[in-house]
Amino acid sequence: IRGRNLASLEGDFEVRFDAPPLRDVGIFAISGPTGAGKSTLLDALCLALYDRTPRLDGNSAVRVGREDEAEKDRLGDQDTRALLRRGAGEGRAEVDFVGRDGRRYRATWAVRRARGAVGGRLQGVEITLTDLETGAPLAAGTKTETLAEIARKVGLPFDQFRRSVLLAQGDFAAFLQANAGERADLLERMTGTELYAR
Repeated sequence: IRGRNLASLEGDFEVRFDAPPLRDVGIFAISGPTGAGKSTLLDALCLALYDRTPRLDGNSAVRVGREDEAEKDRLGDQDTRALLRRGAGEGRAEVDFVGRDGRRYRATWAVRRARGAVGGRLQGVEITLTDLETGAPLAAGTKTETLAEIARKVGLPFDQFRRSVLLAQGDFAAFLQANAGERADLLERMTGTELYAR
């Protein structure tokens, strides 16, 4: 997971799960004081793969922004662009992952302000998917098409990903309270045993 200027994390950051010490430890915990960036790491993961995060996953008509901003320039309070760190002209989240097909990919979420200026108007989110073996961009169509291709490569839609990967984020109860069919479907996808159901 890599990123730049997201929420509580200023500048560039990177967490390598494929290199020591994390590669060799099995289970580990993300811990630290409030504001240290624990949730921001998980936000970066979700932004790059789904342009969604658990903490901004509601529907709301509330618009937020600066007093001097026109109403049309204000963001909805659930807009993922709100995770751009205050005072930053651009930010990004990037995740390298192995797809269901065994190939390595890089998903990137990026946002910037006009001309990269701190006071510039926020531009739309850009989502890209790259095949790391060839360097070729994939799904170079719309943002929606690229997100759909990423979800196919990951093998899980956002809600299942959130329940299986981010249980430590507070969604364990949601997994336990899901109906039996949803839990079974999720466990089959996580363990690759859906072929037995077929």
